[in-house]
Amino acid sequence: MARVVFPDHLRQHTNGTEELTVACDSFRSLVRKLDSEFPGIEEVLMKTAVAIDGQIYQDAWLEPIQPNSEVFFMHRIEGG
Repeated sequence: MARVVFPDHLRQHTNGTEELTVACDSFRSLVRKLDSEFPGIEEVLMKTAVAIDGQIYQDAWLEPIQPNSEVFFMHRIEGG
Protein backbone atom coordinates (compact mmCIF):
# COMPACT_ATOMS: atom_id res chain seq x y z
CA MET A 1 0.00 0.00 0.00
CA ALA A 2 1.23 3.45 -0.86
CA ARG A 3 -0.09 6.82 0.23
CA VAL A 4 -0.54 8.89 -2.93
CA VAL A 5 -0.72 12.68 -2.68
CA PHE A 6 -2.04 14.87 -5.48
CA PRO A 7 -0.96 18.54 -5.47
CA ASP A 8 -3.22 21.37 -6.62
CA HIS A 9 -2.29 21.15 -10.30
CA LEU A 10 -3.58 17.54 -10.51
CA ARG A 11 -6.78 17.94 -8.51
CA GLN A 12 -8.83 18.87 -11.57
CA HIS A 13 -7.90 15.42 -12.95
CA THR A 14 -8.83 13.62 -9.71
CA ASN A 15 -12.09 15.41 -8.92
CA GLY A 16 -10.54 17.20 -5.94
CA THR A 17 -8.98 14.12 -4.33
CA GLU A 18 -5.99 15.10 -2.21
CA GLU A 19 -4.70 11.67 -1.25
CA LEU A 20 -5.47 7.98 -1.59
CA THR A 21 -4.07 4.73 -0.31
CA VAL A 22 -3.35 2.35 -3.19
CA ALA A 23 -2.12 -1.25 -3.20
CA CYS A 24 0.80 -1.46 -5.65
CA ASP A 25 4.34 -2.80 -5.93
CA SER A 26 5.74 -0.51 -8.62
CA PHE A 27 5.16 2.90 -10.11
CA ARG A 28 3.83 1.24 -13.26
CA SER A 29 1.14 -0.67 -11.32
CA LEU A 30 0.30 2.47 -9.32
CA VAL A 31 -0.28 4.54 -12.47
CA ARG A 32 -2.42 1.80 -14.02
CA LYS A 33 -4.59 1.56 -10.89
CA LEU A 34 -4.97 5.33 -10.73
CA ASP A 35 -5.91 5.41 -14.42
CA SER A 36 -8.63 2.82 -13.80
CA GLU A 37 -10.09 5.10 -11.10
CA PHE A 38 -9.46 8.38 -12.94
CA PRO A 39 -9.61 7.55 -16.68
CA GLY A 40 -7.08 9.51 -18.73
CA ILE A 41 -4.84 10.46 -15.82
CA GLU A 42 -2.05 8.10 -16.97
CA GLU A 43 -1.08 10.53 -19.74
CA VAL A 44 -0.94 13.41 -17.24
CA LEU A 45 1.04 11.44 -14.64
CA MET A 46 3.63 10.35 -17.21
CA LYS A 47 4.40 14.06 -17.79
CA THR A 48 4.63 14.81 -14.07
CA ALA A 49 7.66 14.45 -11.84
CA VAL A 50 7.15 12.26 -8.77
CA ALA A 51 8.74 11.86 -5.36
CA ILE A 52 8.74 8.36 -3.86
CA ASP A 53 9.65 8.50 -0.18
CA GLY A 54 11.37 11.84 -0.75
CA GLN A 55 13.45 10.76 -3.78
CA ILE A 56 12.50 12.83 -6.85
CA TYR A 57 12.23 11.10 -10.22
CA GLN A 58 11.59 12.63 -13.64
CA ASP A 59 10.89 9.13 -14.98
CA ALA A 60 9.87 6.65 -12.30
CA TRP A 61 8.22 4.11 -14.63
CA LEU A 62 10.27 1.11 -13.43
CA GLU A 63 10.74 2.17 -9.80
CA PRO A 64 9.54 -0.27 -7.11
CA ILE A 65 7.27 1.02 -4.39
CA GLN A 66 7.77 -0.42 -0.93
CA PRO A 67 4.87 -0.98 1.48
CA ASN A 68 3.88 2.19 3.36
CA SER A 69 5.63 4.44 0.85
CA GLU A 70 4.50 7.97 0.10
CA VAL A 71 4.15 8.96 -3.55
CA PHE A 72 3.82 12.67 -4.27
CA PHE A 73 3.15 13.96 -7.79
CA MET A 74 4.55 17.41 -8.60
CA HIS A 75 5.21 19.79 -11.48
CA ARG A 76 7.91 18.61 -13.90
CA ILE A 77 10.64 21.23 -14.30
CA GLU A 78 11.86 21.46 -17.88
CA GLY A 79 15.26 22.76 -18.91
CA GLY A 80 17.86 24.04 -16.50
